[in-house]
Amino acid sequence: MKDAILLVTGISGAGKTEVMKALEDIGFFCIDNLPPSLLKDLVKLPEFSEDAEQRVAIAMDMRSQSMFLELFTAIDSLQGSGNKNVILFMDCADDVLVRRYSETRRRHPMRESLNIYESIATERAALSEVRERANLILDTSHMKSHELKERLGQLILHRDIELDMVLEVMSFGFKNGVPLDADFVFDVRFLANPHYDPALRPQTGLDAPVADYVFAQPEAVQLLDSIASLMERWIPMHAKAGKARLTIGIGCTGGQHRSVAIAKSLADRLDQKFNFVSEVHRDIRPIGSAHN
Repeated sequence: MKDAILLVTGISGAGKTEVMKALEDIGFFCIDNLPPSLLKDLVKLPEFSEDAEQRVAIAMDMRSQSMFLELFTAIDSLQGSGNKNVILFMDCADDVLVRRYSETRRRHPMRESLNIYESIATERAALSEVRERANLILDTSHMKSHELKERLGQLILHRDIELDMVLEVMSFGFKNGVPLDADFVFDVRFLANPHYDPALRPQTGLDAPVADYVFAQPEAVQLLDSIASLMERWIPMHAKAGKARLTIGIGCTGGQHRSVAIAKSLADRLDQKFNFVSEVHRDIRPIGSAHN
């Protein structure tokens, strides 16, 4: 979808707001509730983005019947722009729409009719041509939020977005407190401590001699393998549940040697499978008298 706009429209109550949130999570620049008459001015927007891979999604809601003609005109300009733009039509079963409006107590935008069923039918008929012209149709009748994001990844990005979970592997020292934002915490203080080697004490787990010292212990290698296997198995489950970010804490006493070496190696392992992995070493600082 490079140099293209994703136009999101469809039946009121079908979940356009949730779709825009999900698209934002998977990297789209999103514009919500754009008046159709302004679409022609935004067709060239992707060309002006500093990020060559930036994707743009625009949602259009029908606030009144007078906007339907504008929507058709906007779609004509979108399809005639020369870019490979995509129209995503959101749909939903009538009984589910009625329940959603009942639960939220919101008024249907088609205000000419007092009956919710008639309002839905009127809008559905008015949007039938738009639906026929759509590239993609997404029925949200029985779809949960996390399933919606997964389905959008398949429809639009043509890949498994579970691999797009943003992962942060953080080393830290327990003496400075456990990171409050850590989703998983692993304690590596049982490993032999490089601090007690005078030659290694001034260094950190980012230095090869310290890393070699740590991983000369069979337990360290086994620990790394165990944590990596655990994360590779359960990170996709968190992604399926709708979580977009995960922090993995690796702790030793001071956050200088053991936790740093393990965290760096773990980040390297996870980076081979997942798309967005970073490492943070919270407590690395000049070594004083504290153990790590």
